[in-house]
Amino acid sequence: MHTLRFQPIFRRYLWGGRRLATELGRPIGDGDDYAESWEIVDHGVDQSTVLAGPLAGRTLHELVERHGADLFGQHHPQQQFPLLFKFLDAQRNLSLQVHPNDELARRLDPSDLGKTEAWVILDRRPGSKIYAGLKWGFDRPALEREIARDTVELCLHAFEPEIGDCVLLPAGTIHAIGEGLLVAEIQQASDTTYRVYDWNRLGPDGKLRELHIDAALEAIDFDQGPISAQMARPGDAPHIQNLVSCDKFVLDRWQLDGPQSVGGDNRFHIFSVLEGAVAVADDPTAQPLGKGETALLPAVLGRVEIVPQDQAILLDIYLPAVPAES
Repeated sequence: MHTLRFQPIFRRYLWGGRRLATELGRPIGDGDDYAESWEIVDHGVDQSTVLAGPLAGRTLHELVERHGADLFGQHHPQQQFPLLFKFLDAQRNLSLQVHPNDELARRLDPSDLGKTEAWVILDRRPGSKIYAGLKWGFDRPALEREIARDTVELCLHAFEPEIGDCVLLPAGTIHAIGEGLLVAEIQQASDTTYRVYDWNRLGPDGKLRELHIDAALEAIDFDQGPISAQMARPGDAPHIQNLVSCDKFVLDRWQLDGPQSVGGDNRFHIFSVLEGAVAVADDPTAQPLGKGETALLPAVLGRVEIVPQDQAILLDIYLPAVPAES
């Protein structure tokens, strides 16, 4: 095993744009509808493929099956890689949607994981909004009433985020990314989405896109209430801020002006560069990891040195520690 880089998978939707290339340097093609870059994924036919080194050409799921103990360490075994990391360019509002929790997702055919997710805001336009959670006082009957009236926006908590803000969205939270936002997202490895509202716009076929009202109403956590940006907390070292610590993943932000090391805790780490560039030990490409690029450090590597070129900002994502047996 070695430091792993993967070929990105691009998704083109009517709300996408060009910032995956212009702001993040992702190698998209022609067109102005590039909406998502899936950097690390193991979900059915959607598979990250190793770019370089002895494991080049292997899919992430093959690594899970053949090298699970080396990849996961204390979290071995796993049926699939449990997290999905992506970038999103929202030139228009995404649909208002909700994702099921683990219990509901297990009932699907085929079954899936639930989808708790977190966003880090990389860029915004003036007036860009995040829609996250229902306003207090809006229960299921109230939401159903406003859906029927086509006035669902009255129910939604919305705010204008700042660059660098982080928003945690537990499964069951009704939400939408607003137009003008460029976002890094970490989520459970699920692709189950129920649309509640799509701003009455037409799809590529000239028809209104399908909604999933009944499934969405079952999935929404009506006790959730409004959601705002997370409060960053001091991490385990001066260069680290903890943005999210939940039962599905931990998300830290690193600000580097000198060498540091990561790992040695017997679990994998996903590293993604938001600003600057870093050299990562044991990287078979022998190239710096630049802005918009992501690497996966398997647990077996132990402590890995990260050396910034001048200064750098990164995200570090990993699973919560397995509780010690009593």
